[in-house]
Amino acid sequence: MIILYGIPNCDTVRKARHWLNGNNIDYQFHNFKKDGLEQQTIEQWLKLTPWEALLNKRSMTWRKLPDENKTDIDQEKAISIMLANTSIIKRPLLVYNGKICVGFSNKAYSQLTF
Repeated sequence: MIILYGIPNCDTVRKARHWLNGNNIDYQFHNFKKDGLEQQTIEQWLKLTPWEALLNKRSMTWRKLPDENKTDIDQEKAISIMLANTSIIKRPLLVYNGKICVGFSNKAYSQLTF
C-alpha cells in the first residue's frame, strides 16, 4: 500500500498528488490535520529515515516554536514536537514498499519503484 502524508492545501502535496494521479498510481492520502498522527507511525518512519530529514526547520511552524523547544533536539524531542505540530513535518511524505520519500520532485518520483 502506498500512503501519501501531508495536508491538502500544501502546494507541494498538491504536486505530488497530481503526479501520482497522472501516473495512475493508487495511493491513500493521510491528511495530518483531519486524520491526526500517532507516535507509532513516526517511529516506523524513523526506521527508514533519520528524524532530521522529517523535521522541517525552515517552516513557519518551527520559527514560531519557543526557543527552549528548538535547543538540544534529539530524536525523542523531535518526535514530541512533530506529534504536537504536524505542520512541522516535511511534506509530502510518501511511504511505499517499506521505503520512504520525503518531499517531492518530478525527477525523484519518476525514479521510485512502486
